[in-house]
Amino acid sequence: MRRAATVVLTGGLLLTVSPLATPAQAAAKPKPPTLTSAGAYLIDFKTGKRLYTKGDGVRREMASTTKIATAITVLTTPGIKLDRKVTIKQAYRDYVTREGGSTADLKTGDKLTIRQLLSGLMLPSGCDAAYALADAVGKGSTTAARTKSFIGMMNKKAASLKLKNTKFDSFDGISAGGQNYTTASELTKLAQHAFGNATFRDVVKAKIYKATAPTSAGKKRYYTWENTNKLLGSYSGAVGMKTGTGTKAGPCLVFAATRGSKTYVGVILKGKSVPERYKDAAKLLDYGFGSSTAKTMKLRQLSPNAQQD
Repeated sequence: MRRAATVVLTGGLLLTVSPLATPAQAAAKPKPPTLTSAGAYLIDFKTGKRLYTKGDGVRREMASTTKIATAITVLTTPGIKLDRKVTIKQAYRDYVTREGGSTADLKTGDKLTIRQLLSGLMLPSGCDAAYALADAVGKGSTTAARTKSFIGMMNKKAASLKLKNTKFDSFDGISAGGQNYTTASELTKLAQHAFGNATFRDVVKAKIYKATAPTSAGKKRYYTWENTNKLLGSYSGAVGMKTGTGTKAGPCLVFAATRGSKTYVGVILKGKSVPERYKDAAKLLDYGFGSSTAKTMKLRQLSPNAQQD
C-alpha cells in the first residue's frame, strides 16, 4: 500500500502530499496538419509569429493572389482618393478577351470609383479592374507607360517589405515572362501588411458586392460581384482574402480568419486541386484555433454565372 509523503516546511509545519497529485501539465500541442499543397504558411496576424511552414523558400508563381499587391499598392499611394472616378476603356475588355482572364465584366464608357474597382478586382478577380486601376494610378503619358509604372510601384512595395524573393511583372498575375513569383512566407508577409489596411479588410470580407455606375449615355449600370473565395461563409470566422489559379501556379489561396481575439493569416501555393486548397487552408486555421472545422466544412457554392478562380 502506497503512503502519503510528509514534507517539512520552515517553521516546523508539516504538509501531507498525496502521491497521486502531479504538477499542472500544459495541454499537449495539436499535431501539425498534413497538407497536399506544395507550399503553405500560417502566422498570427498580430504578432507575425509563424505557426506552420511547408515548401517555403521555393519561388512559385502565385496567379491572381498577385492582386493583393495590386490592391495595397493602390491603397497606399500618397493622395489616393477612393471616390475618384475612372472611365472604363475598351482596351481593358480586349485584354481580358485576349488573355482569357477572369473579369468583372466592366462596360466600356462606364465610370467607376477607385473603391468600386477594388471590389471588382478582389471579388470576381477582375483582370479588367486590375488594368483600370494600374492605368489610373500609374504615372506616364500613355496607358502602356502608366501600367509599366504601376508594376514598378508594386515591386517597390515588395522591396519596402524586404521581400527578396518576390517579383511582379504584371498587375494581375497573368505573367508573360514568368517573372511573377513569390514564396509562401513572403506572400504571407505581404498579406499581413495588406490586411492591416481597413479599406482592404472591408473589401475582401464581402461575399457579394453591388455597385452602381453611370454609363456613357447618362444612364445607370448595376454590377453584382461574388467573391471567388469559397472559404467565406464556409469556415467560421473567415474574413478574406484572395484566390488564384494558373497553369504553372496551380490553385492558390491567401486566407484569413478571426475568432475572438485571434486572427490568423496564411497562404496555400500550388494546391493539389481547387477543393484541396480550401481543405488545406481550413486545416491550417484549425491548427491555429485548436478546432476541427475542416472535418465538417461544406464549401459555399457560387451562382452559375459567377467567376471561378
